[in-house]
Amino acid sequence: MTLPRTETDSFGPIEVPGDALWGAQTERSRRFFAIGTQRMPIEIVHALAEIKRAAAEVNADLGLLEPDKAIAIAAAAARVAAGEFDAQFPLSVWQTGSGTQSNMNVNEVVASLASLALGGGLGAARRVHPNDDVNHGQSSNDVFPTAMHVAAVLQARPLLASLGQLRAALQAQAVAFAEVIKIGRTHLQDATPLSFGQEFGGHDAQLALAEDALRRALPAVHALAIGGTAVGTGLNTHPEFGRRVAARLAERLGEPFVVAANPFAALAGHEPLVVLHAALRALAIALNKIANDIRLLGSGPRSGLGELRLPANEPGSSIMPGKVNPTQVEALTMVCAQVMGHDVAIGIAASQGQLELNVCKPLIAHDVLDSLRLLADAMASFATHCVEGLEVDAERVQWLLERSLMLVTALVPHIGYDRAALIAKHAHTNGLALREAALAVGGVTAQEFDTWVDPRRMLGPA
Repeated sequence: MTLPRTETDSFGPIEVPGDALWGAQTERSRRFFAIGTQRMPIEIVHALAEIKRAAAEVNADLGLLEPDKAIAIAAAAARVAAGEFDAQFPLSVWQTGSGTQSNMNVNEVVASLASLALGGGLGAARRVHPNDDVNHGQSSNDVFPTAMHVAAVLQARPLLASLGQLRAALQAQAVAFAEVIKIGRTHLQDATPLSFGQEFGGHDAQLALAEDALRRALPAVHALAIGGTAVGTGLNTHPEFGRRVAARLAERLGEPFVVAANPFAALAGHEPLVVLHAALRALAIALNKIANDIRLLGSGPRSGLGELRLPANEPGSSIMPGKVNPTQVEALTMVCAQVMGHDVAIGIAASQGQLELNVCKPLIAHDVLDSLRLLADAMASFATHCVEGLEVDAERVQWLLERSLMLVTALVPHIGYDRAALIAKHAHTNGLALREAALAVGGVTAQEFDTWVDPRRMLGPA
């Protein structure tokens, strides 16, 4: 077992685990904020490391950091960003509202790695300083919100990919079942017919709207707070620092990152992430509706609507043999509920910007990234394990269509609403088919009924 070592910060000495790369400030946070099980999202850690790497390179270019230190810091930060040292970042989300302690966690680990690379040691033997070198020209107040934006933009990539996969699956089903006519339902009651192609096409259109909102929200998230330092004035940093760091991040990560036009707003408010998450909430709302439609249409298999056959992926009951449940729907709708809850928390947290700083940054970062990750995973799972394997029970669909009383709507232009309603009520009261009821009530011949009541002619305007 490695013996603990003593690290020192402005508050004095503190014991740190001997094999830890972090230092005194991380250790204090680890002890004083033992709250919950949620850790600072690793995407934030990786984004912070990317910022430290770019900052070291820029500071070297500006002549503000010794070349050997800059090279060692950049190399160490690159390793952290690649996930080599994820275990060295143990801090809780529930810490200081500026994210300072996680910023220092990254500073200390990068400093230790850079020191070792330069032949130095840890603690008092460290040859690279976490604040003076790794954090040079930076404040947690501008670095942490920059990391929030970088992480959100990068995590949006898999989300948009999963959304594209799900939309493609719905579009494919819309084409495959375009000619299958089914009964429509409004208020969960029988309505006029439509095709499965139209129904699935409507689902895809809902997702298209959500995707457009997401893409419109992202440009504001590309604007970074870096260079604003403590309150937005840029104190203690080079006037070119922020712009150059943003340019390095843009080049390395393949995203159009720029410095925020107003650094004061970038530190004190988080409206770009609020708007981004509002688009995620809209996506969750659309997904919830789509998933529940598929659950309803697949209900049964014998005592429900039964128009769709959902893929059977696993046993559904510990007591009822042969039961299969719509589990992909259930997982997706739970994710949607979580995202809607996150949206409430993010709205409250984003409103907590007092004067020059918002102090709920870790909560916002956690919930935005959690929503992005959950929706990306859930949509990919739902597309692969549910939508792509959906089948239509054409016989059941036809049986229900033929027995629907709402086909009577096709008679309205010819015999009027009141007479058509009389036919529908007569059919329902006496358990008759609509055609049989129409002939019994009178005013419609068999030939007229067969000509006018054609579901295929009811799929759009006459």
